[in-house]
Amino acid sequence: MPHSASVSATLDAIEEAMKMAQLWQTTPPTPEALASVQPFCCDTLAFEQWVQWVLLSRLRALIEGKLPLPNNAAIAPMAEEAWGGQPQFESVTALLRKLDAQLTGGQA
Repeated sequence: MPHSASVSATLDAIEEAMKMAQLWQTTPPTPEALASVQPFCCDTLAFEQWVQWVLLSRLRALIEGKLPLPNNAAIAPMAEEAWGGQPQFESVTALLRKLDAQLTGGQA
């Protein structure tokens, strides 16, 4: 089971890295865009929007509610696909790899 304090620290680091990479947005997507049922809301959101407005929000809500975190994650491969190895986004991708490892019980 992932340790919520370490996951929370990783979520904070992802937010900071996204801000540094200019991926962070101040205006949320519409409720309709957030209601997508497609994986990663790929039909309504850019990947970075999904990370910010869905992934980080939901994981923080689970932590704050002292609820179980998911025990399986594969977010980094989608980041690699979405950002095509662009070097300015590598720090975010690396932190998403760390989050994947934390949630699946691997090293991180």
